[in-house]
Amino acid sequence: MSGINKVILIGNLGKDPETRYMPSGKAATNFSIATSERFKDKETGEPQERTEWHRVSTFDRLAEIAAEYLKKGSKVYIEGRLRTRKWQDKEGKDRYSTEIIADQMQMLDSRGMGGANAGAGGSDAAGHGDSGEFRGTSPAGRGRPAKTATGPGGAAAGPAAAEAAEFDDDIPF
Repeated sequence: MSGINKVILIGNLGKDPETRYMPSGKAATNFSIATSERFKDKETGEPQERTEWHRVSTFDRLAEIAAEYLKKGSKVYIEGRLRTRKWQDKEGKDRYSTEIIADQMQMLDSRGMGGANAGAGGSDAAGHGDSGEFRGTSPAGRGRPAKTATGPGGAAAGPAAAEAAEFDDDIPF
């Protein structure tokens, strides 16, 4: 049985994303997300806060979207997997770095608050509509981003919405 490697984060960017392009022309964007947890100190009973920083890497179309719309302070939802890289520093010592390879991203800033989506209107420059949710390259999409679309009122659009419409009862609430 294979294992599961799944990460879900909601946090804020610590600085603007950094984008570079591979020799193949594909984009790679990296950024760090801060997540915080609050707890009571067992000895003093005082409320405490602990912040963790997570390094996130995005690729292809998701990287381009992150580079264009995210900025320092942006609140974002990320789904992905952990990957540990190994390299040698200048002194020849082995170094390790664990990062999240994102395959889904949703911008959580409200448009009216000057967040990453401010000024994007009803559809961003890439034609992604209002939901702010983006997925990495879809397996069947041959390089096109797969986006979870939502219709008016946040209802799912597409085949799932059509199936839901078939079960539309006259429920008064």
